[in-house]
Amino acid sequence: MEEQLKALASQLRRPENEDGIKTGVHMNEGNKIMNLEAIKAVNPCAHDRILEIGMGNGFFVKNIVSIHPTIVYAGCDFSETMIKEAEKINVDYIQNGCVAFHLASAENLPLEDASFNKLFTVNTVYFWDEPDKTLKEFHRVLKPEGELIIVFRPKHIMENLSVTKYGGFTLYSKEDLITLLITTPFFDVVDAYDIEEPSREMMGVTVSFGSTIVRATRK
Repeated sequence: MEEQLKALASQLRRPENEDGIKTGVHMNEGNKIMNLEAIKAVNPCAHDRILEIGMGNGFFVKNIVSIHPTIVYAGCDFSETMIKEAEKINVDYIQNGCVAFHLASAENLPLEDASFNKLFTVNTVYFWDEPDKTLKEFHRVLKPEGELIIVFRPKHIMENLSVTKYGGFTLYSKEDLITLLITTPFFDVVDAYDIEEPSREMMGVTVSFGSTIVRATRK
């Protein structure tokens, strides 16, 4: 069991190969509410330039770019497997020039300064090895007063998931993440709220589920 949990934790951090492809599909299913609530918080509008960090296989990209033909979307992920899957799923949007994917880590983005007005990320904050460096990079690629939306499962939920004991998860409460943001010179927090989800049975145990959304603006 321990080896299975270690393998799952590794795939959640960076999905790779055939197992990674399956993990990407499972994440779409398990995190559907989170992703849809994240998109609602982003509120894609005409002429938006939107960057997503850790988009996985890009299944939800269509929910963004289909809102208006002038929306431009870029996704960055450090899993080559997920980049390839995202390109397959979104081939038509890529050909139309409104979507692009980049193989990159969150703290080293191959993007120009001030090139996006909205940046969001779902379920990646646990894996930021250097949060200050990551937030500095987000600040760099956002336009002045651009929006940052971070969506994650809070610590009191993640602590009940056995997999988080492995793979280097760093867990945050809503207050922890707000503190992380406001103690850097890059962002002002403008909103933070919780989303409730139906409970789930995992390994014979009923686990409460939900997520937290924190919205901030670039200083």
